Amino acid sequence: MVHGRSIRARMTIATVVSFGVILLAGVGTISLTYPARARADLAAQAAKASRHLTTMIDTRRLPAPIPPQDGVQLLQIVDSGGRVVAASAELAGRPPLTRARPSGGDSRVDDRVCRPHGCLIVVGTSNRATPYGPVVAYAAVREPFLLRTSFLPALLFGSAALLLALMGWAAWYGVGRVLAPVERIRRDLERISAEDLGDRVEVPPGGDEVAELAVTVNDTLARLENAVERNRRFVSDASHELRTPITALIVRLEAGLDERTEADWRAALDDAQRLSDIVGDLLLMARMDAGAEPGDDRFELGRLVEEEVARRPGRLPVTLDLEPGVHVRGNRLRLARVFTNLLSNADRYGDSMVRVTVTGRAGEAILEVADDGPGIPEEMRERVFERFTRLDRTRSRDAGGSGLGLPIARDIARAHGGDLHVAEGPETRLVLRLPRD
Repeated sequence: MVHGRSIRARMTIATVVSFGVILLAGVGTISLTYPARARADLAAQAAKASRHLTTMIDTRRLPAPIPPQDGVQLLQIVDSGGRVVAASAELAGRPPLTRARPSGGDSRVDDRVCRPHGCLIVVGTSNRATPYGPVVAYAAVREPFLLRTSFLPALLFGSAALLLALMGWAAWYGVGRVLAPVERIRRDLERISAEDLGDRVEVPPGGDEVAELAVTVNDTLARLENAVERNRRFVSDASHELRTPITALIVRLEAGLDERTEADWRAALDDAQRLSDIVGDLLLMARMDAGAEPGDDRFELGRLVEEEVARRPGRLPVTLDLEPGVHVRGNRLRLARVFTNLLSNADRYGDSMVRVTVTGRAGEAILEVADDGPGIPEEMRERVFERFTRLDRTRSRDAGGSGLGLPIARDIARAHGGDLHVAEGPETRLVLRLPRD
């Protein structure tokens, strides 16, 4: 759980820091720009009312009190002597809002007036030709409380701090909820050992990425369990298969020490050859399991079949039906090994004949080896490709097979991008499919 908490803490801190930087930058920007922008908007409202007021006094005096202009209620007209000649109801009888007057040829003046009851944004516009004489029309807008105190920045930063705290709690809680299934998967994996790979991790509901992770972990455990089981079975079967020729070889040698007959020496040589063949098969399978490169030779499949049949005469006659021009690419020696394994299997279990066919179709090269033997039961058609598997009802014809020929043949075929399987039908037909070059 230490790792889970560490990830949880790091993700929470990273979330809070990231959002905190963004939030504080936004709060700082608002704190700096909002007051100035709000005052500019108030000043624009007052300026509009002031200009409207000056146009109203071009030719006539205004009634008392001055009616509101453009939503602004604080209005005054001040003459050149500083006397208020007209005012709105709220400013009736009051002194001028400000002593600031336009200067330097400018017709407008802006001021901010603060009094005990609040601050005003004041804008004045001059008019020199009115019934009152030269005057300045003032319009004032009250400044909101938030703009004239430090309460707004404090409120914004306080809200940001509260929001960050809530965000940190939500991140901590949310990350914890997300990591909880991961922690359960970790605990389940911790309980699984190499001696017992049958357990599986719990798949959380929801079908999200964590659930997919759990499914992947279970699939990996299943493949690992299968690999370990195959390895255990392989070691056990290999030990059993090697023990038989080794024991026979020792017996032959011990007998040869006393009798020294040619038959004993030849039998010992046969046992040693069988032992060598088994070791060679095991080494080849080890190289295949290690992912050895298949090779890049290009050759005609039918010609390879002809050469191998001529080189290895068997017990039964072989009928060939070879389509010319069917080329494949790969390791010629290993693909020859596939064919000789299939041919030896058919020769060993057939009754009177073996038939070999090579055809090409739809980008595939197809090699079929058939015999008229007892056939392979449907339930055993996949098991025969397991290592050291032999059919009990045909063992009487087994002239020393180790049960590795067909597994090796399928491994080589798949390494070349093809496959090997037992075809449907009463006779035994082994079909090899390879990519056609």
